[in-house]
Amino acid sequence: GRLVCEYLREYGIPFIAAGRSKDKLDAAMRANVPGIETAEYDVVEVEHGTKTLTDLFKGAKVVINTVGPFARFGVEVVEACLASGCHYTDTTGEQDWLIRLDEEYGEKFADAGLLLSPGIAHMYTTGEIAAQLCLETPGLDTLDIAVFWGGSPTIASTQTILVNAAMSKAYYLQQNQYTEWQLDTGLYSLAIPGQHEAALALPWGGTSHPVWFKRDPRVANVKVLGGVFNKPLMLGVPQIVAAALEATKDLAPDERYAALAQTAAGVMNTMPPRENPRINKSVDSVHASGPLGRAHCVIYGNCNYKQTGLLNAFAASWLLQQPPLRVGFASGCQAFGHHALLGVLRGFGLVQAPVLTVDV
Repeated sequence: GRLVCEYLREYGIPFIAAGRSKDKLDAAMRANVPGIETAEYDVVEVEHGTKTLTDLFKGAKVVINTVGPFARFGVEVVEACLASGCHYTDTTGEQDWLIRLDEEYGEKFADAGLLLSPGIAHMYTTGEIAAQLCLETPGLDTLDIAVFWGGSPTIASTQTILVNAAMSKAYYLQQNQYTEWQLDTGLYSLAIPGQHEAALALPWGGTSHPVWFKRDPRVANVKVLGGVFNKPLMLGVPQIVAAALEATKDLAPDERYAALAQTAAGVMNTMPPRENPRINKSVDSVHASGPLGRAHCVIYGNCNYKQTGLLNAFAASWLLQQPPLRVGFASGCQAFGHHALLGVLRGFGLVQAPVLTVDV
């Protein structure tokens, strides 16, 4: 959220930063958003309810939601956007949340001429850009996606990862049908472009990509694996998740959520330091294939959280000036075009030019 505000400032967009504690939010803004004194903004305290949020959103045009886990806290925000006539974006990685939005709210937003675009974030959008570049070659119908980054998740991301892994199923796309990942197979070892050492990966909740591409007539199969370059952290994730599952399996849903949130706090209870591009690198690799063709696209970048903040600020800038390319439920690439999103990431120095090879 702080990074979104930072890039909204760079775009010169007036905004309201809303949260459940005005004092905490105001202090965080002043301490952590560079140049905030030059921004035009207000800080507002609001209760987390559909009516209160609807009243707050009236007169606005775009809402960027960074309050997760989204499956738990997102419905009120989405319904308030619909009621007040606002476009919606968020930074989610929760596959069950995307599926719900697609099935329950996509048509409603489309009928209202509004965009419903969850999952605008490095781990999903940058990889989708690479996938869309591959799909410019006709005849490819299968996407094999790997997303890696250097750094640690934030407090909220850690909660989302653990709660989502424990309480929701994960799916990949097989012949245009959701197929459940078997999550008892442990870590996957992947060859990552740009290094000799194999990296460790997980399905990471299934990610957004199978949901985005389920309605793409070019694509039939999508699998995604992701991870961090920190091997000790990756080795610990399955054990943490398995222990949390076992300890909470007999609890009621609300009790289970509270216990999982407490476990997440034990894993990460402080905000990681501001990203350093020399340390916090990212790699998005997509192999696309078809009966008689292959394409491979790699996007090397840095600072995945900065990429997330920038992409959402750019989305807001676009929506303030013109309609999206698609209304209703749509990914960042479907709403704004993958070349436009790639251009803004390159323009701010967060990714290199893609490396694309094609064999048809």
